[in-house]
Amino acid sequence: MGRAYQNRKADMAKTAGAKTKVYSRYGREIYVCAKNGGFDPNGNLALRALIERAKKDQVPTHVIERAIEKAKGGGGEDYVGARYEGFGPGGCMVIVDCLTDNHNRTYNDVRQCFTKNDGKLGGPGAVAHMFDHQAVFVFKGDDEDEILETLMMADVDVTDIECEDGMITVLAPNTEFFKVKTALNEAMPGIEFEVEEISYEPQTLTHISGDDAVVFEQFLDALNDCDDVQKVYHNAELDD
Repeated sequence: MGRAYQNRKADMAKTAGAKTKVYSRYGREIYVCAKNGGFDPNGNLALRALIERAKKDQVPTHVIERAIEKAKGGGGEDYVGARYEGFGPGGCMVIVDCLTDNHNRTYNDVRQCFTKNDGKLGGPGAVAHMFDHQAVFVFKGDDEDEILETLMMADVDVTDIECEDGMITVLAPNTEFFKVKTALNEAMPGIEFEVEEISYEPQTLTHISGDDAVVFEQFLDALNDCDDVQKVYHNAELDD
């Protein structure tokens, strides 16, 4: 499972687009998180985790601070979350998370991405039941038994742990995110996470190759070109 997750991360990273688009997405997400949950990262754990992830992705400090200041101002855009589900090229399952101030525009943009790339947009819940909402941590290591014992001692509910190529992947229910992070930081001071986020992990994978793989890459590119799209989750497994 860890390896498949890493592969999907690579797929998404290839189509992340220009830095300015990445900055814009983080800025929008930080703005909404601060506006809804509080401006102080020490009191808003979700905001703190988001800021840490943004810094890891090399988002400049001024972009982060501007988003928080904008939220403090109380004005500006009124973004709300929107989720779209459907089937992409080759029959793979796809979840698209957006932040939008215009549902009609966002729906039409996402629908076109599906229909122009051999996909089909479904209704709410069309594929979400085939994904697990998981906290995901990836870091260097080679002893999964030790990590499992550490987490069990901290009373963490672990879904899966895998060690491969000198990297350990820990999956846990999304509600355990901060318990996992705290336990690992206390047990291994100075630990550096390659990945630390809440994601939707597919219960099964759909292998895609040939022409379907080419169209799938175009499909991801199209979604990432949509300003309102924040994250894309899928169960596609492409050839290396």
